[in-house]
Amino acid sequence: MFKKILIANRGEIAVRIIRACKNLRIKTVAVYSEVDKNSLHTELADEKICIGPANPRESYLDMNKIVSAALITKADAIHPGFGFLSESSNFVELCKKDNIRFIGPDSEVIDSMGNKSKARNTMIEANVAVVPGSKEPIYKSEVGKIIADEMGYPVIVKASSGGGGKGMRIVEDERDFHKLFSLAQTESMNAFNDDTMYVEKYIKNPKHIEVQILGDSYGNIIHLGERDCSIQRNHQKMIEESPSPVIDEMTREKLGQEAIKAAKAVNYENAGTIEFLMDKDFNFYFIEMNTRIQVEHPVTEMVTGIDLIKEQIKIAAGEKISLNQKDIKVKGHSIECRINAENPANNFLPCPGEITYLHLPGGNGVRIDTAIYSGYKLPMNYDSMIGKIIVHGVDRKEAIEKMKTALDELVIGGIETNANFQYSLMNNLTYLSGKANTGFIEELLS
Repeated sequence: MFKKILIANRGEIAVRIIRACKNLRIKTVAVYSEVDKNSLHTELADEKICIGPANPRESYLDMNKIVSAALITKADAIHPGFGFLSESSNFVELCKKDNIRFIGPDSEVIDSMGNKSKARNTMIEANVAVVPGSKEPIYKSEVGKIIADEMGYPVIVKASSGGGGKGMRIVEDERDFHKLFSLAQTESMNAFNDDTMYVEKYIKNPKHIEVQILGDSYGNIIHLGERDCSIQRNHQKMIEESPSPVIDEMTREKLGQEAIKAAKAVNYENAGTIEFLMDKDFNFYFIEMNTRIQVEHPVTEMVTGIDLIKEQIKIAAGEKISLNQKDIKVKGHSIECRINAENPANNFLPCPGEITYLHLPGGNGVRIDTAIYSGYKLPMNYDSMIGKIIVHGVDRKEAIEKMKTALDELVIGGIETNANFQYSLMNNLTYLSGKANTGFIEELLS
C-alpha cells in the first residue's frame, strides 16, 4: 500500500480524498494555488505545498509543478480527483517517468476514451450500441455538414476532447450548421487546445444514464449500478440519483452488461463511468466514458455501501477488487444536489465572495461533501460548485423528503447560491414523477 499520496486537486474532492486516505492510514499532501492558501484541504492534509498563482494553467494544470511537488514531498502516488489533470494522458506518462503511481487508468486508455470519436469507434467494434454519427475526426464545417445532411436534423456538434458541456452545439436547422460548428470548435480550442470535432444524431430530451464500473489489473471488472443524471442545465449536471426511477430490472441488467462490455473492450483498470443516452422507448446508446471518479460518485456509495475512493487507491496499489458482481446489492435510494455559488435569478451568474455564516444540515441519511467554512473567501478563478448534499432513504419518496429538509436547513450567508432553486425542483411535479429528461430545466426556465 502507498505511504503518501499527493492530491492534485482542490475543494470538496480534495477533502473527500484526504478522508479516504486517513481511513487507509495513508499520509497526504495538499497542493494549492496562492488564492487557495486558506482552503480547507490544505488544513486537513499532513503536508501542503504551493504550486503557483490562481490561474489554473499556472498551478493545478501545470503537470511539471505537481510532479515536482510529489518528488519534493516523497509522495509515491498522485490522486487527480476530477477535472484539471484527471484525464490527461501526458500527465500519466510524466508520473510514470518519475516512478509515481497515477491513481487511475493508463495513458492509452485515457487517450482512447478521452477522444470521443476514438471512443465511438472502439465501442462500435465491441458491439456496444452508440448514437449514430461520424466515424472519422472532423476539422472542417463543410465536411461535418455533409454528414449532418445525410443523417438529418437535429444533430449535435461535439468536441472530441470535450467535457462539462464545453465544445457542444445543437444544430436544429442546416442553415445554422457552419456558424454553430465554428462556435463549438473555437470553444474546444480555448478549453482543450484541440479542434477535433465530430457530429452525431441529436436525441431530443433523452434520459442521461450512467453506470459506475470498477476494474483491476487482474482483468476483473464489475459494475455498481446506474445513476440518473438527467437534471442538467447547459449540459452541466445539477441533480443525480441512484437507482434511476424509470428503469426496470430487465433494462438495468442490460445496462450493466453493456457497461462491462465497454470497459472490457479497453481492459479498463480503476474507477470509471460509462455514460448512455436513453430515448423514450428505453433504447440506450453509449456516448462516452469518463476515466476518473465522478462528481456524483456519492450516490453510488450511499446505495452500495462501497467507498469508491478507497477502491481506487487499493486498485492502484495492485490489489484485486474484493467484491464479485453478485456481492453488489443496491439498497434504498440516494439523491445528490450540487450546491453552486451562483444566482439563479440573474441567469445563474457565479457569485464568489466571503461566506459570513454557515450552517450545514445533518441527521440520519444526510451527507455533506464540501470544503467551505464560515469566513472562507470563495475565489472567482474556479468552478462555482461549493458542495454537495447527498441523502439516502429506504425509497425515492423518503430520499426526496430528506433532501427537501436538508436544503431547507442549509444556510450560507454572504453569497448567493442555487439552494432555493434546487428546493423548488424537489417540489416540481415533473421531477417527482421521475420522468424529467435532459431538456427539463430549459423548458422550466423558458
